[in-house]
Amino acid sequence: MIFRARHYQTEELLDIICEDGVIVSVAKAGTRIPDYISDFVSPAFFDLQINGALGVAFSDINLDVSGILKVIEVCKYHGISAICPTIITNSHEILLHGFKTLRLACENDPSICRAMPCFHLEGPYISAEDGPRGAHLRQHVRIPNYEEFKQHQAASGNRIKLITLAPELQGALDFIRKVHQDGVVVAIGHTAASPGVIREAVLAGATLSTHLGNGSHAMLPRHESYFWEQLGSDALSASIITDGHHLPEALIKAIVRTKPLNKQIITCDASGLAGLPPGRYALWNQEIDILQNGRVVVPGTPFLAGSGSFTDDCVAHLVSLGIVSKNHALEMATNAPRRLLKLPEVKIQTGEIANMIFIDSNESLPFRLKHVVVDGLLIR
Repeated sequence: MIFRARHYQTEELLDIICEDGVIVSVAKAGTRIPDYISDFVSPAFFDLQINGALGVAFSDINLDVSGILKVIEVCKYHGISAICPTIITNSHEILLHGFKTLRLACENDPSICRAMPCFHLEGPYISAEDGPRGAHLRQHVRIPNYEEFKQHQAASGNRIKLITLAPELQGALDFIRKVHQDGVVVAIGHTAASPGVIREAVLAGATLSTHLGNGSHAMLPRHESYFWEQLGSDALSASIITDGHHLPEALIKAIVRTKPLNKQIITCDASGLAGLPPGRYALWNQEIDILQNGRVVVPGTPFLAGSGSFTDDCVAHLVSLGIVSKNHALEMATNAPRRLLKLPEVKIQTGEIANMIFIDSNESLPFRLKHVVVDGLLIR
């Protein structure tokens, strides 16, 4: 297969030749007739917070391999070659089942292992307060327990590389130090912490803010708050959900202009309902609404319950705002999260397995996913 497109960073027009799933040549466009032509090419997306899709939730006692494959396949269609499957606040039994099921799927299928190089535990060590807790079930919120976490880690086959927690909880700072020493990336999220505690969490080893600007109180102090402290911290990367529902344009602009590019990450935070039509659904033992405009909410409240979008939607929305360049947005959704989790970067170069997305662009539609190649296979 010969693909012709401009490199997303250099804008050089390239011919990329793939054989047997491997990139065998990357060179300036020549005289050969390409099989596929697009405006731009970049590495495929990596998303560090995917909770599920199409009615499948990783935080479900009924999770099985068929459900995992269902999520992986729809993610590939949206240009996501790899994900960090995320299991959220729940009972110990469900957390163990989820991580064990994910681990066995990885062990038994190399393609699944490539699609899920590591796992994310979001909770259960988060704030129980309305607002910061988000859609997480209050009855399963608890204080950090390192011995419990080690059981989750054992069930995962040591694949939990990211954990989100609230640092103000009893024992949280010591917990952060321990898991950081274990090589786990610690993220601050679903928190009601004081600015001082945020600073202590950073000193203990926290390096990420999970979906900054969400999972918080509706009203915050105008000066001293956990939001401003995280935004202003040079030590913290920030993931943001740029789906058009979670954050207003002005807030996105403030975040991307404050944080260095290498500390900005896009996540779609896709819920188990992502990809489904509007309606009321049961998820995480509670009712969740998908509204006509695509917002996913706890019924009767303003609280969002994850996202109904995928990473390509988030990148497209960010690009459409004109706040950042196309290559900036793509970096936020491709190799920036990989570097945070110390995963190998995806490169468009000779000898690499082909994991690429091809994008068309015009004045009315500045970002449209056209072709996707994952593991050397043309997905769309």
